[in-house]
Amino acid sequence: MYSQDAISGHRRGRPEPTAEMLSGLACLMCGTDYRNSPDPEAVVVSQHDGGQLLACHGTCARMACGSVNGLGGTPLALDERLRRHRDKAS
Repeated sequence: MYSQDAISGHRRGRPEPTAEMLSGLACLMCGTDYRNSPDPEAVVVSQHDGGQLLACHGTCARMACGSVNGLGGTPLALDERLRRHRDKAS
């Protein structure tokens, strides 16, 4: 298990989230692109600007919000996240 110091250090050392991360299309921690991954189990770890921030279930979720299961709630469908991402880009 990761210590709280290790998690905090990782948060401070990572770059700013990309547009895909902010749209829920990529993991907030490891950057896994959910559009290209067949079966990643994504969980909601935060809310941002009316959307959901997602992370891979397990270690990524723990590092993002402190719980391997995220904050609860069901992530929006990938099609809906893609549509919202395109709408923001235009």
